[in-house]
Amino acid sequence: MTDLDNQAGYWNSTGTVKTFGHPIALPWLDGIDRRARVLDYGCGYGRLAGLLVQQGFEKVEGVDVAPRLVSRAKSEHPGAQFTVLTDPPHLDQQADSVDLVLLFAVLTCIPGDAGQRELVTELRRVLRPGGLLYVSDLCLQEDHRNRSRYERFAAKYGTYGVFETDDGVVCRHHTTDWLDHLLGDFDLAAGREVAVETMNGHPALATQRLMVKPHAGTPQT
Repeated sequence: MTDLDNQAGYWNSTGTVKTFGHPIALPWLDGIDRRARVLDYGCGYGRLAGLLVQQGFEKVEGVDVAPRLVSRAKSEHPGAQFTVLTDPPHLDQQADSVDLVLLFAVLTCIPGDAGQRELVTELRRVLRPGGLLYVSDLCLQEDHRNRSRYERFAAKYGTYGVFETDDGVVCRHHTTDWLDHLLGDFDLAAGREVAVETMNGHPALATQRLMVKPHAGTPQT
């Protein structure tokens, strides 16, 4: 990934005091064996990993680029395993070895098309056929504050929806067409839109998708 698609310095400094609040639809996970291997990519301080441990999942690992966030996660959620990513998005997991991947508010932190593709390709590699990728992220927002900053930074970054925050990180909100393209190698199992609060305390609408990695030779829908 490029430095812009990583921004580890921000997440290990300013980002350590942010609050992440995208909700998880627990009924979507009802059919998953509690001994399944779960990976929370971009786990932050371990909020979701800790929640899944509370729900009885026994093999939960979170990975993140920020050592300070990972240290906090280890302290607050000892029932899960946490690892610092040193060469994102590359993972130590073997191919076809993970049953469920959580990708919550991570794509918004990776502004570039290539960086997002690289990440999704790596997550698809480690997921077993039939495994689930649960994505929660932000599409383009309709309010004046967001539209004005999309327009202000479109020329600089070359993509409408990429913008700089006041505290120094570059983020991206997405078109649904782009997410359809990015996740095109998966099948859609469930989807919904949910109200969230951004890490800087602003209301927003998030899209959530539960995607399935097809078995080899299975036609995609």
